[in-house]
Amino acid sequence: MSARYLTTTLPYVNADPHLGHALEFVEADVLARTLRARGVEVFLNIGTDEHGAKIERKAEEEGKSPQAYVDEYAARFKTFADQLDISYDSFVRTTDPLHVAAAQMFWKKCVEADDIYKAIYEVKYCVGCELPKTDSELVDGRCPLHPNVDIEIREEENYYFRFSKYQDVLLAQYAAQQDFVIPEERMHELMSFVAAGLKDFSISRRREKLAWGVPVPDDSEHVMYVWFDALVNYVSAIGWPQDNQRFLKWWPVTQLAGKDNLRQQAAMWQAMLLSAGLPFSRNIFIHGFITSGGQKMSKSLGNVINPLDLVKIYGVDALRYVLMRHASHREDSDLTLEVIHEHYTAHLTNGLGNLVARVMTLAETHLSQPVVLEDGDEKIEKSFFDTVETFHFNEAMDFVFAKVSAADVFMTERMPYKKIKSLIVEEQVSARHDIEYLVRQLASIAMHLAPAMPHTATLIIEAVRSNKKPTNLFPRL
Repeated sequence: MSARYLTTTLPYVNADPHLGHALEFVEADVLARTLRARGVEVFLNIGTDEHGAKIERKAEEEGKSPQAYVDEYAARFKTFADQLDISYDSFVRTTDPLHVAAAQMFWKKCVEADDIYKAIYEVKYCVGCELPKTDSELVDGRCPLHPNVDIEIREEENYYFRFSKYQDVLLAQYAAQQDFVIPEERMHELMSFVAAGLKDFSISRRREKLAWGVPVPDDSEHVMYVWFDALVNYVSAIGWPQDNQRFLKWWPVTQLAGKDNLRQQAAMWQAMLLSAGLPFSRNIFIHGFITSGGQKMSKSLGNVINPLDLVKIYGVDALRYVLMRHASHREDSDLTLEVIHEHYTAHLTNGLGNLVARVMTLAETHLSQPVVLEDGDEKIEKSFFDTVETFHFNEAMDFVFAKVSAADVFMTERMPYKKIKSLIVEEQVSARHDIEYLVRQLASIAMHLAPAMPHTATLIIEAVRSNKKPTNLFPRL
């Protein structure tokens, strides 16, 4: 049995979980469940990123210690993942002692490679990104991702990582593995960024200015830069450096990340891996943002969609359905409460839910015993596996709902609900064959639906096996 390691990025705990976090978590979970259904052993890592200036400031604003603040928010994100039915195997926190030790060992490995040095630099710094910015990255002197945050000019002595040293080897890796970053346009964006020239980046902050961070080994005056520390979670979560056998079992990793994480995940982190003597990641899938009404979600605009509010109204599987089928996974996508409700009603209430109710009502009424499922009825088709494993989540969901539509067409054309009432025996027999066929189709739909909508799939299979109509899967709201 093969083994696959998957990870999301670690959400930064300076705010509550949002719809973008839900998208990435569910993408990773659908991929993990699909691989497991194929017989692959999977390790899915999620967690929280808990150091840095923003955390220290937010904790101070709320009158809490940084540790108390991150404890509270880490618990919120863990609850969030549980409520979304994410089948994670690890919830790593960057304040965990094992992670802190791994980050310090990773630092030492980079020192041994002569890739860390001290220097005094003046940089333009975006606190929102926790990254230095070049003039070409700014729009009207501001970061386009955080236009309401003032750019800070910082001059200080920090430790730096020799990012520039790895330009050629990164470009060689990208050329050798064209699908290292997916989708293709993000790969082109990354290659352009690296080809334009890499600048060494700061990887520490002076403790007098920022106390909340992983201590730099052998220098009590500095703590690690938040990105350096956080990225190491991908190896610390699978035992590095304490358990090399476990690490080798799972590495390399498939990463899922938002487009604002492209250079950190696919360039900076890969250079850091090389420096520490570790192999590249397996590949990296980059998804877009979710907007609402054509604008970035913000409290001031009043267009924020809370995913947990959607769960309360529609149920967790309905949210997972909308994210997997009606959000774009490769570009930005727009969702509003009205559109979400329309999808729920049209495709779940009137679509899948109605089909299951009609078929199982016929089966319960007119079949004397449950349909005995055959191997083919519960077999997931190769094309579905391939679609999910290449991150074409929309197409995978369309594949499943094409089965729903086909079953509806079969019902309309064959009309078993009419034939079963016929006085002609042959018509009744034909109707029962049709009902049995539709029940088998429900089983197939459930098996393919299970990675995205596990609870719904279980209810459908239970209904088929018991020959009982289930409670309405998606009540009309």
